[in-house]
Amino acid sequence: MSSSAWGLLALFLVLLLAVSWPLGIWITRICNGNLPGWMQRTEAPLYRLAGVSPDQSMGWARYALALLAFNVLGFLVLYLLQRWQAVLPLNPAGMAAVTMDSSFNTAISFVTNTNWQGYGGETTMSYLTQMLGLAVQNFLSAATGIAVIFALVRGFVARSTSVIGNFWVDMTRVTAWLLIPLSVVVALLFVGQGVIQNFDAYQDVNTLESTSYQIAKNGPDGQPLVDAKGSPVMEDAKTSTQTLAMGPVASQEAIKMLGTNGGGFFNANSSHPYENPTALSNLLQMLSIFLIPAALCFTFGGVVGDQRQGWAVIAAMTVMFVVSVMVVTPAEQAGNPLLTPLGVDQTASALQSGGNMEGKETRFGINASSLFAAVTTGASCGAVNAMHDSFTPIGGMVPLVEMQLGEVIFGGVGTGLYGMLIFAILAVFIAGLMIGRTPEYLGKKIESHEMKLTSIAILVTPIVVLAGTAIAVVSTAGQAGIANPGAHGFSEILYALTLAANNNGSAFAGLSANTPFYNILLGLAMWLGRFGVIVPVLAIAGSLAAKKRLSANAGTFPTHGPLFVVLLIGTVLLVGLLNYVPSLALGPVVEHLMLWITR
Repeated sequence: MSSSAWGLLALFLVLLLAVSWPLGIWITRICNGNLPGWMQRTEAPLYRLAGVSPDQSMGWARYALALLAFNVLGFLVLYLLQRWQAVLPLNPAGMAAVTMDSSFNTAISFVTNTNWQGYGGETTMSYLTQMLGLAVQNFLSAATGIAVIFALVRGFVARSTSVIGNFWVDMTRVTAWLLIPLSVVVALLFVGQGVIQNFDAYQDVNTLESTSYQIAKNGPDGQPLVDAKGSPVMEDAKTSTQTLAMGPVASQEAIKMLGTNGGGFFNANSSHPYENPTALSNLLQMLSIFLIPAALCFTFGGVVGDQRQGWAVIAAMTVMFVVSVMVVTPAEQAGNPLLTPLGVDQTASALQSGGNMEGKETRFGINASSLFAAVTTGASCGAVNAMHDSFTPIGGMVPLVEMQLGEVIFGGVGTGLYGMLIFAILAVFIAGLMIGRTPEYLGKKIESHEMKLTSIAILVTPIVVLAGTAIAVVSTAGQAGIANPGAHGFSEILYALTLAANNNGSAFAGLSANTPFYNILLGLAMWLGRFGVIVPVLAIAGSLAAKKRLSANAGTFPTHGPLFVVLLIGTVLLVGLLNYVPSLALGPVVEHLMLWITR
């Protein structure tokens, strides 16, 4: 890594720590219900209107049912908004109704906090659908993840009880007193940097130069003409105008990042100058992605009454994140060994001049693009400021591996921490087997019931990813979406299923996935990857809450020191990654070896 890359990484981590620490203290108060009186008085009418008693806690099963029912309702509303958007207001561009399979996929995508987009935002969604549908789910799906971690942490601190909190209260407080205020502040910062925020109709502007291109020629019947080989007949065309999409971008951009959602208003996402115009806005976006996941680590330490526990978790996350940046950045800085500068002997050992800039914005360059890639896939966000499909094989493998670890390198809001705590439970269980005693974590015994649920939570996503990849690879419909045959094409499919099951949303954009086959397959993967993990996690929370909390003694394994951090990282790497080694070998590893052997 270059000195500038190290400097950018150091600046990012210092700013992240400085902002996330105080935010973690505030989220602790939200989790514990320790709010100012005026906030509680503001909430009271909402609870009365909904028929909810804020003082009535729920058991884990009731909490899970409320969560599932709420998200099913959100799916239906978002699906109908897309299907009816042609006749609804705030549609100045006259967007047509979204197709059934795309509506199905997008509704699941935003409800599950995946925010995978198989469509172009500015050419598919009306302003109303963007705001009332997508932006609202950006808030609610993020709040759902935080509510789950609240329930799990309460399970650790509870003493012989059957309840883990009230889902409706958690959702209300997280949305009203965390996500909305933060989004307002971040949106104003984005507007200050040049991110657009308006309701204007799309603008047609004159370009400095005319653009020549080719379009398919239509016959008298209005259908495209084809030649003897079945290929479309093309004709030359020229234009000196360009249509610029407008819209309420900054408001959606803020919660897109803070909620680790990632769904862009524009198809180019955070590489679009209207979404991410400057180097400062790029840094703000990266900080926003990691802000709440990092703060929740400090919240965890505050709620359990031992801040060292939070430091241990964030240390493990940070180490894995820094290693990821140390791999992806040099890989992109080195570039493609088959591309040499002009005038250099092809047999010389010169690499691609200036590194691999393919698919990257010159406004950000390799360092900021590589860091952004490590941040967004380490945080279950999915926003991109560069096209991961254009990364080198090793550079593209890093985002893939970060997702396959279970999105626990900071991870999504709530999901990253509860995923890491699941691995922590497994780590102390392994440690207990080593020393021959019943494992404990934060004073709670980890027994067979918890381990069965832990196994389910850990294995759901690998099963969905690998089974879905196998189905896509062997089916004709799955193969039809591959733009690049061979190892890279396999990586594209593996990446798509990995992002879906791990609720990330970034993409190897070379895969043509906006088809009925992929819309349905990825939709199911997103749903199972989200709620197939949440339900076992809530069951673990209920089981832990019912247990007595034991006091630490001389034989208690400490879970706050360097030894535990190393054990936790090792557990994540061994258990989380070993499931995918054969698939990685067939994709990015083979592609990398072919690249260098060919050279």
